[in-house]
Amino acid sequence: MRRPAYAVILIAAVGLGYLATPAKESGWVVMQVGAYRGTYNSAYIGMVVALAGTVWLSLGGFYVVRNAISRDESTGVGRLLAATPLRTWAYLLAKFLSSVLVLASMLGVLVVTAVVMQLARGESMTINPVELLSPFVVIALPLMAFTAAAALLFETIPLLRAGFGNVLWFFIWAFIAIGGQSPGAPLGGIGVHSVVQSLSTSMKAQGIDLDKVGEFSLGLTLIDKPLKTFEWHGFDPSPAFLLSRYVLIMIAVAVVLLPALWFPRFDPARGGALARLGADTGTAPEGSGMPAVVMRDDHTEERSAGFTNMPQVSVKYGNPALRLLFGEVRILIQGIPLWWWAGVLLLALVAQMVTPATGVSRFLLPLAWIWPVLIWSRLGTQRHESGVEAILGAYPSARSRVAAEWGAGFLLTAVAGIGPAARMFTGSDTQGLVHWFCGALFIPSFALVLGTLSRTHRLFQFAYLPLWYGTVNGIAPVDFMGAIRADDGTPAGMSPTFLIVAAAVMLGAVFLSSTARRATT
Repeated sequence: MRRPAYAVILIAAVGLGYLATPAKESGWVVMQVGAYRGTYNSAYIGMVVALAGTVWLSLGGFYVVRNAISRDESTGVGRLLAATPLRTWAYLLAKFLSSVLVLASMLGVLVVTAVVMQLARGESMTINPVELLSPFVVIALPLMAFTAAAALLFETIPLLRAGFGNVLWFFIWAFIAIGGQSPGAPLGGIGVHSVVQSLSTSMKAQGIDLDKVGEFSLGLTLIDKPLKTFEWHGFDPSPAFLLSRYVLIMIAVAVVLLPALWFPRFDPARGGALARLGADTGTAPEGSGMPAVVMRDDHTEERSAGFTNMPQVSVKYGNPALRLLFGEVRILIQGIPLWWWAGVLLLALVAQMVTPATGVSRFLLPLAWIWPVLIWSRLGTQRHESGVEAILGAYPSARSRVAAEWGAGFLLTAVAGIGPAARMFTGSDTQGLVHWFCGALFIPSFALVLGTLSRTHRLFQFAYLPLWYGTVNGIAPVDFMGAIRADDGTPAGMSPTFLIVAAAVMLGAVFLSSTARRATT
């Protein structure tokens, strides 16, 4: 809870609580039934904020509690735990409960937000604690337990511990958030169907013709005129619905205890990855080239011949800026397997076969610019995670280093999208090329500023995926790559001017942050 990510997600949740309860004259709504919404009493305010918080925290909260085990490993606490009689299932259960408490604390802040918004809107000044809290306990809390369990499970599976797990959870979350609203969703989904039934019953009892009302909608929606209101005093969950919530919690507990079958709990005897040559003895590994220092009987130091094996430093000539840029490129792409580059080549080849050129920007460009998401997330984070930030603080020009790191990200972005760009060029899609170039400026700037400020990969992965997903699904205001076209073929997303200014502002924030940190080291 002391980490900045907690505060960021919490502030966003409070903002979502405000958006979920707009004023009567506002031009948007989050929950509606056709042209109607409930009066802002405790029941309706509590339900709207609880449902909005459930959808948001099941995504953002996952990234907050996702490093419960890796934190113990990186700090060395795990090795202390390995020497204790603590059982693996108890360790996992404790981590799960602590994550649930973290997410529950966020729900608690949303409860306070709901109370404040009810009083601020002034449509009902009577606070009913039962009606207000019931949606958070019955609907939101079980989903938070499932989210915490999924985060812990991902940490115990090697393939899902890193960035791939972060990306995979976004698509799992999208499936749950959308599919969980359907009437046939397993275990009642996220509880929307039961809420809709209760709303419909209340509206019918007040003489509202449901056939002329329209469909239920949960999500930020723009409206032309204020919605009509009706009285709703909450829903009485059926025994079947309560049982489904209980089963969901039991599934979460089972998911948490399952890794006890393979999780080594930091025991080197069970998990050889934790053992490191010379880690406990303090001696230098063989062949490292580091000098071994031996204390003689006369208390003088004698350096072994290994000292002479240290590599000699040679002066390289050429343009320092270019050498710095190429060095940052090598750092950024280090460890990328051949199959990843084969994917880039395949997308480039397919792009040349697609006609017309606008089809490339609509389908293949989003594919090309989701492919490097895990590599982009390294921007601004590697020096901190590798423990060399203090050393780089002595670099004479922080701006040159930051510019070279951004340049490496820009080159990676351009290479990943070279196939669609070439097809736009051969198809004379000038507007598409302009937006492609602006997108190539925007992405590394976005990754670098989030990585520099947060010092973690997860924030960019968490923030970029919704922008990309919205672009793929045709939401023009979030389109940063010119993928969505109007009827006349012109890009309908963000303007090139806005993207260029946004990239410049983000780079300026990075430069200021780097200069400030350098001044304090």
